[in-house]
Amino acid sequence: MYYELSIKVNPEISDIVSDLCFENLPCEGVIMSEETYKNLELVSTTEGTLKVFLTENADIKTFLTKQREILKLRGFSDESLGSWEFSCVSKEDQDWSKKWKEKWDVTHVSDKITVVPDWIEYSQKSSDEVIIKLEPGCAFGTGTHATTQLCMKMIEKYMPPCAKVADIGTGSGILAICAAKFGASYIYGCDNDETVIGVARKNALKNCSECDFELNTADKITQKFDFVLANILHNVLADIMPDLKNIMCSGSMLVLSGILDEKKQVVLDSIKKCDLILVDEVRLNQWTAFVVRKK
Repeated sequence: MYYELSIKVNPEISDIVSDLCFENLPCEGVIMSEETYKNLELVSTTEGTLKVFLTENADIKTFLTKQREILKLRGFSDESLGSWEFSCVSKEDQDWSKKWKEKWDVTHVSDKITVVPDWIEYSQKSSDEVIIKLEPGCAFGTGTHATTQLCMKMIEKYMPPCAKVADIGTGSGILAICAAKFGASYIYGCDNDETVIGVARKNALKNCSECDFELNTADKITQKFDFVLANILHNVLADIMPDLKNIMCSGSMLVLSGILDEKKQVVLDSIKKCDLILVDEVRLNQWTAFVVRKK
Protein backbone atom coordinates (compact mmCIF):
# COMPACT_ATOMS: atom_id res chain seq x y z
CA MET A 1 0.00 0.00 0.00
CA TYR A 2 1.18 3.52 -0.82
CA TYR A 3 -0.52 6.91 -1.11
CA GLU A 4 -0.87 9.15 -4.16
CA LEU A 5 -1.24 12.82 -3.29
CA SER A 6 -2.35 15.33 -5.96
CA ILE A 7 -1.84 19.06 -5.32
CA LYS A 8 -2.98 21.89 -7.62
CA VAL A 9 -0.28 24.57 -7.76
CA ASN A 10 0.90 27.42 -9.93
CA PRO A 11 3.22 25.54 -12.38
CA GLU A 12 5.88 28.20 -11.82
CA ILE A 13 6.44 27.03 -8.22
CA SER A 14 6.12 23.27 -8.82
CA ASP A 15 9.76 22.74 -7.91
CA ILE A 16 9.38 24.61 -4.60
CA VAL A 17 6.35 22.57 -3.51
CA SER A 18 8.05 19.38 -4.67
CA ASP A 19 11.07 20.21 -2.53
CA LEU A 20 8.83 20.88 0.49
CA CYS A 21 7.18 17.48 0.03
CA PHE A 22 10.55 15.72 -0.07
CA GLU A 23 11.69 17.55 3.07
CA ASN A 24 8.55 17.24 5.21
CA LEU A 25 6.56 14.20 4.09
CA PRO A 26 7.31 10.46 3.74
CA CYS A 27 7.85 11.18 0.04
CA GLU A 28 9.74 8.98 -2.38
CA GLY A 29 8.94 10.64 -5.68
CA VAL A 30 7.14 13.51 -7.41
CA ILE A 31 5.79 13.81 -10.95
CA MET A 32 5.51 17.50 -11.85
CA SER A 33 3.55 16.90 -15.06
CA GLU A 34 2.47 14.05 -17.31
CA GLU A 35 2.35 14.83 -21.01
CA THR A 36 0.63 13.03 -23.86
CA TYR A 37 1.87 13.36 -27.45
CA LYS A 38 0.35 12.42 -30.79
CA ASN A 39 2.44 12.63 -33.96
CA LEU A 40 5.12 14.42 -31.94
CA GLU A 41 2.65 17.15 -30.88
CA LEU A 42 1.64 17.80 -27.27
CA VAL A 43 -2.09 17.05 -26.94
CA SER A 44 -2.52 17.09 -23.15
CA THR A 45 -0.62 17.86 -19.97
CA THR A 46 -1.19 17.68 -16.22
CA GLU A 47 1.05 20.72 -15.64
CA GLY A 48 -0.19 22.51 -12.53
CA THR A 49 -0.99 19.30 -10.64
CA LEU A 50 1.80 17.68 -8.66
CA LYS A 51 1.54 13.94 -8.13
CA VAL A 52 3.35 13.00 -4.93
CA PHE A 53 4.06 9.39 -3.92
CA LEU A 54 3.99 8.75 -0.15
CA THR A 55 5.12 5.62 1.66
CA GLU A 56 2.66 6.25 4.51
CA ASN A 57 -0.33 8.43 5.31
CA ALA A 58 0.23 11.96 6.63
CA ASP A 59 -1.66 15.03 7.83
CA ILE A 60 -1.63 16.72 4.44
CA LYS A 61 -4.01 19.56 5.32
CA THR A 62 -1.87 20.73 8.25
CA PHE A 63 1.31 20.42 6.20
CA LEU A 64 -0.03 22.43 3.25
CA THR A 65 -1.61 25.11 5.46
CA LYS A 66 1.64 25.64 7.37
CA GLN A 67 3.91 25.71 4.31
CA ARG A 68 1.57 28.01 2.40
CA GLU A 69 1.60 30.53 5.26
CA ILE A 70 5.40 30.39 5.41
CA LEU A 71 5.68 31.13 1.69
CA LYS A 72 3.18 34.00 1.99
CA LEU A 73 5.28 35.50 4.77
CA ARG A 74 8.24 35.28 2.37
CA GLY A 75 6.40 37.41 -0.19
CA PHE A 76 4.43 34.96 -2.34
CA SER A 77 0.87 35.95 -3.24
CA ASP A 78 -2.15 33.62 -3.38
CA GLU A 79 -2.06 33.96 -7.16
CA SER A 80 1.61 33.01 -7.42
CA LEU A 81 1.03 29.96 -5.19
CA GLY A 82 -2.10 28.57 -6.86
CA SER A 83 -5.04 26.99 -5.05
CA TRP A 84 -3.23 24.05 -3.36
CA GLU A 85 -6.43 22.02 -3.50
CA PHE A 86 -5.48 18.41 -2.88
CA SER A 87 -6.68 14.84 -2.84
CA CYS A 88 -4.97 11.77 -1.44
CA VAL A 89 -5.87 8.18 -2.30
CA SER A 90 -4.39 4.86 -1.26
CA LYS A 91 -3.03 2.57 -3.97
CA GLU A 92 -2.08 -1.07 -4.12
CA ASP A 93 1.66 -1.70 -4.09
CA GLN A 94 3.39 -1.35 -7.44
CA ASP A 95 6.74 -0.10 -8.66
CA TRP A 96 5.66 3.54 -8.44
CA SER A 97 9.28 4.70 -8.25
CA LYS A 98 9.73 3.29 -11.76
CA LYS A 99 6.61 5.16 -12.88
CA TRP A 100 8.10 8.39 -11.55
CA LYS A 101 11.40 7.79 -13.32
CA GLU A 102 9.86 7.02 -16.69
CA LYS A 103 8.41 10.55 -16.78
CA TRP A 104 11.87 12.12 -16.64
CA ASP A 105 13.62 12.22 -20.01
CA VAL A 106 16.86 13.57 -21.50
CA THR A 107 16.99 17.38 -21.23
CA HIS A 108 18.90 19.46 -23.80
CA VAL A 109 19.65 22.60 -21.81
CA SER A 110 21.62 24.23 -24.63
CA ASP A 111 23.40 23.20 -27.82
CA LYS A 112 26.24 21.99 -25.63
CA ILE A 113 24.67 20.89 -22.32
CA THR A 114 22.61 17.71 -21.96
CA VAL A 115 21.26 16.28 -18.69
CA VAL A 116 20.63 12.53 -18.77
CA PRO A 117 18.78 10.52 -16.08
CA ASP A 118 21.08 7.84 -14.73
CA TRP A 119 18.79 5.04 -15.88
CA ILE A 120 18.63 6.16 -19.55
CA GLU A 121 21.18 5.09 -22.17
CA TYR A 122 22.44 8.07 -24.18
CA SER A 123 25.23 8.51 -26.73
CA GLN A 124 27.18 11.72 -27.15
CA LYS A 125 25.99 13.59 -30.26
CA SER A 126 29.09 15.74 -30.79
CA SER A 127 32.63 15.94 -29.46
CA ASP A 128 31.95 19.14 -27.49
CA GLU A 129 28.63 18.03 -25.94
CA VAL A 130 28.71 18.20 -22.14
CA ILE A 131 26.71 15.29 -20.68
CA ILE A 132 25.64 15.29 -17.02
CA LYS A 133 24.33 11.97 -15.68
CA LEU A 134 22.01 12.50 -12.75
CA GLU A 135 20.00 10.69 -10.08
CA PRO A 136 18.24 13.42 -8.06
CA GLY A 137 17.27 11.25 -5.09
CA CYS A 138 15.67 13.51 -2.49
CA ALA A 139 17.53 16.59 -3.71
CA PHE A 140 16.23 19.41 -5.88
CA GLY A 141 17.93 19.92 -9.23
CA THR A 142 17.09 17.63 -12.16
CA GLY A 143 18.01 20.08 -14.90
CA THR A 144 14.43 20.28 -16.16
CA HIS A 145 13.43 23.44 -14.31
CA ALA A 146 13.99 26.91 -15.75
CA THR A 147 15.96 28.15 -12.73
CA THR A 148 18.52 25.35 -13.07
CA GLN A 149 18.76 25.73 -16.83
CA LEU A 150 19.38 29.47 -16.55
CA CYS A 151 22.30 28.82 -14.20
CA MET A 152 23.80 26.19 -16.46
CA LYS A 153 23.62 28.50 -19.46
CA MET A 154 25.35 31.23 -17.45
CA ILE A 155 28.10 28.81 -16.47
CA GLU A 156 28.64 28.09 -20.17
CA LYS A 157 28.62 31.79 -21.05
CA TYR A 158 30.42 33.50 -18.17
CA MET A 159 32.53 31.11 -16.10
CA PRO A 160 36.23 31.89 -16.67
CA PRO A 161 38.63 29.04 -17.52
CA CYS A 162 40.03 27.16 -14.50
CA ALA A 163 37.80 29.15 -12.14
CA LYS A 164 37.48 28.45 -8.44
CA VAL A 165 33.70 27.97 -8.08
CA ALA A 166 31.20 27.97 -5.20
CA ASP A 167 27.68 26.54 -5.52
CA ILE A 168 25.52 27.79 -2.64
CA GLY A 169 22.44 25.64 -2.04
CA THR A 170 23.84 22.83 -4.19
CA GLY A 171 20.90 20.38 -3.95
CA SER A 172 21.61 17.46 -6.32
CA GLY A 173 25.00 19.01 -7.18
CA ILE A 174 24.04 19.55 -10.81
CA LEU A 175 25.46 23.09 -11.06
CA ALA A 176 28.72 22.13 -9.36
CA ILE A 177 29.05 19.19 -11.76
CA CYS A 178 28.29 21.46 -14.73
CA ALA A 179 31.04 23.83 -13.62
CA ALA A 180 33.45 20.90 -13.37
CA LYS A 181 32.52 19.77 -16.89
CA PHE A 182 33.34 23.27 -18.20
CA GLY A 183 36.81 23.20 -16.68
CA ALA A 184 36.59 24.73 -13.18
CA SER A 185 39.81 24.09 -11.26
CA TYR A 186 38.08 23.73 -7.88
CA ILE A 187 34.39 23.36 -7.00
CA TYR A 188 32.88 23.82 -3.57
CA GLY A 189 29.19 23.08 -2.97
CA CYS A 190 27.22 23.55 0.22
CA ASP A 191 23.63 23.17 1.39
CA ASN A 192 21.78 23.63 4.67
CA ASP A 193 19.96 20.30 4.14
CA GLU A 194 22.21 17.45 5.24
CA THR A 195 20.12 14.85 3.36
CA VAL A 196 21.24 16.16 -0.05
CA ILE A 197 25.00 16.13 0.55
CA GLY A 198 25.27 12.37 -0.03
CA VAL A 199 23.17 12.68 -3.20
CA ALA A 200 25.45 15.42 -4.56
CA ARG A 201 28.57 13.38 -3.80
CA LYS A 202 27.17 10.33 -5.61
CA ASN A 203 26.22 12.41 -8.63
CA ALA A 204 29.69 13.95 -8.79
CA LEU A 205 31.26 10.50 -8.60
CA LYS A 206 29.18 9.09 -11.47
CA ASN A 207 30.18 12.13 -13.56
CA CYS A 208 33.87 11.73 -12.69
CA SER A 209 33.74 15.29 -11.32
CA GLU A 210 35.81 16.26 -8.32
CA CYS A 211 33.69 18.48 -6.07
CA ASP A 212 33.93 19.33 -2.39
CA PHE A 213 30.44 19.14 -0.83
CA GLU A 214 29.54 19.87 2.78
CA LEU A 215 26.73 20.96 5.09
CA ASN A 216 27.25 24.71 5.39
CA THR A 217 25.83 28.18 4.71
CA ALA A 218 27.32 31.17 2.92
CA ASP A 219 27.86 33.22 6.08
CA LYS A 220 30.27 30.61 7.47
CA ILE A 221 32.49 30.28 4.38
CA THR A 222 35.94 31.86 4.64
CA GLN A 223 37.27 31.01 1.15
CA LYS A 224 37.14 33.39 -1.83
CA PHE A 225 35.91 32.32 -5.27
CA ASP A 226 36.18 33.46 -8.90
CA PHE A 227 32.62 32.40 -9.77
CA VAL A 228 29.65 31.90 -7.43
CA LEU A 229 26.28 30.24 -8.09
CA ALA A 230 23.16 30.65 -5.95
CA ASN A 231 19.89 29.11 -7.16
CA ILE A 232 17.62 29.84 -4.17
CA LEU A 233 14.35 31.65 -3.40
CA HIS A 234 14.34 35.41 -4.06
CA ASN A 235 13.95 36.39 -0.41
CA VAL A 236 16.84 34.18 0.67
CA LEU A 237 19.04 35.65 -2.05
CA ALA A 238 18.22 39.15 -0.83
CA ASP A 239 19.03 38.19 2.77
CA ILE A 240 22.36 36.51 2.05
CA MET A 241 23.60 38.91 -0.65
CA PRO A 242 26.25 40.43 1.69
CA ASP A 243 27.50 36.91 2.48
CA LEU A 244 27.66 36.03 -1.22
CA LYS A 245 29.59 39.22 -1.94
CA ASN A 246 31.99 38.41 0.90
CA ILE A 247 33.07 35.10 -0.67
CA MET A 248 33.77 36.70 -4.08
CA CYS A 249 37.18 37.83 -5.23
CA SER A 250 37.49 41.30 -6.74
CA GLY A 251 36.11 41.09 -10.29
CA SER A 252 34.32 37.79 -9.60
CA MET A 253 30.91 37.04 -11.07
CA LEU A 254 27.83 35.79 -9.23
CA VAL A 255 24.85 34.02 -10.83
CA LEU A 256 21.56 34.53 -8.97
CA SER A 257 18.58 32.34 -9.89
CA GLY A 258 15.33 31.00 -8.44
CA ILE A 259 13.64 34.38 -8.92
CA LEU A 260 10.05 34.71 -10.12
CA ASP A 261 9.72 37.67 -12.50
CA GLU A 262 7.32 39.43 -10.14
CA LYS A 263 9.85 39.20 -7.28
CA LYS A 264 12.98 40.30 -9.15
CA GLN A 265 12.91 43.86 -7.76
CA VAL A 266 13.57 42.46 -4.27
CA VAL A 267 16.82 40.94 -5.56
CA LEU A 268 17.73 43.99 -7.64
CA ASP A 269 17.40 46.20 -4.57
CA SER A 270 19.77 43.93 -2.66
CA ILE A 271 22.24 43.91 -5.57
CA LYS A 272 22.26 47.72 -5.54
CA LYS A 273 22.57 47.89 -1.76
CA CYS A 274 25.62 45.62 -1.88
CA ASP A 275 27.18 47.77 -4.62
CA LEU A 276 27.39 44.90 -7.11
CA ILE A 277 27.38 45.57 -10.87
CA LEU A 278 24.60 44.06 -12.94
CA VAL A 279 26.13 42.30 -15.97
CA ASP A 280 23.20 40.36 -17.42
CA GLU A 281 19.52 39.58 -16.89
CA VAL A 282 18.01 36.48 -18.51
CA ARG A 283 14.50 35.03 -18.42
CA LEU A 284 12.89 31.65 -19.03
CA ASN A 285 9.27 30.63 -18.34
CA GLN A 286 8.48 33.48 -15.93
CA TRP A 287 11.77 33.04 -14.06
CA THR A 288 14.65 35.52 -14.00
CA ALA A 289 18.35 35.09 -13.35
CA PHE A 290 20.92 37.83 -12.80
CA VAL A 291 24.66 37.83 -13.39
CA VAL A 292 26.50 40.40 -11.28
CA ARG A 293 30.13 41.33 -10.77
CA LYS A 294 32.03 42.52 -7.72
CA LYS A 295 34.08 45.69 -8.20
